[in-house]
Amino acid sequence: MKPAAGNGVGMAGRTRYAGDIMNTPAEHIPAPTPAASAPLARLADLLRAHTPADGSFELRVPGVHAIRASRPNAELVHGLQQPSLCIVAQGAKTVLLGSEAYSYDPSQMLVFSVDLPVSAQVTQATPSRPYLCFRLDLDPQRVAELMLKVYPDGAPRVDEQRGIWLAQAGDAIVDAAARLLAVMDEPVDAPLLAPLVIDEMLVRLLRSPVGGRLALIGQSDSSVQRIGRAVAWIRDHYDQPLTIDALADMVHMSASTLHQHFKAVTAMSPLQYQKVLRLQEARRLLSTGLKASTAGARVGYVSASQFSREYTRLFGSAPTRDVVR
Repeated sequence: MKPAAGNGVGMAGRTRYAGDIMNTPAEHIPAPTPAASAPLARLADLLRAHTPADGSFELRVPGVHAIRASRPNAELVHGLQQPSLCIVAQGAKTVLLGSEAYSYDPSQMLVFSVDLPVSAQVTQATPSRPYLCFRLDLDPQRVAELMLKVYPDGAPRVDEQRGIWLAQAGDAIVDAAARLLAVMDEPVDAPLLAPLVIDEMLVRLLRSPVGGRLALIGQSDSSVQRIGRAVAWIRDHYDQPLTIDALADMVHMSASTLHQHFKAVTAMSPLQYQKVLRLQEARRLLSTGLKASTAGARVGYVSASQFSREYTRLFGSAPTRDVVR
């Protein structure tokens, strides 16, 4: 069984509880110069044209999304975010991973290298100036192919493994995102030209100061890639019992090494990761009208009281309350 993935605006559920957060510093790619605001304005115009209403819209080429929100979220939105590149063209948003907060606004980008259960909140948006975001899903295989061309002698070594990072989006990245959206209006040319622009964006990212971190997505022997495989197994089997030793064997790590690298990438242990996935999926099931006891059992909980306790701790309200919300 696989939980529903987040789309950057409407994910699995909402909560008013945020908990304590700490700001995470951005890694810097050269920021757009004052004279280079035209690409950002063009990206915002194209995003507005491709979002007839609030929500996330997958465009003509799979993996390319335009996202819009006309007002700030009153509550946190929870969901599973897949590997992707997100660029805000207008408005602002904060994404929470455990106790870490990643806040970004125009010309900034947020990159996810593995599936991560996050909560998010649009913080700046109005009907006249809505939150507008471009999202490109990342293909690890394509990253791996381009990495060999960009780094024929091997990618630079990086110590930071976190599966999410924030950086300034340079003029070239913003311009390429705008050109990618523009080609979506050409039904004949889009399937031919879009992959070329996507490759350009990936190459520019690989050649940037955060290129080493992106390259980890495509390195089959990297700890990030191995943790990505562990994450994929938990995602697809979140409702089943989790044995750390078996998971470690699957990704060719010792149990202690798996725990260390898993926490470095996802900011949580494998068991914590599984718990968050279970609770997010349970909340989605509750939104369909399913009873709390049934939802808890369906996502793998044996004890109804444990399910209620952990659900309340994460979302700030009891599951029985969310059934009727």
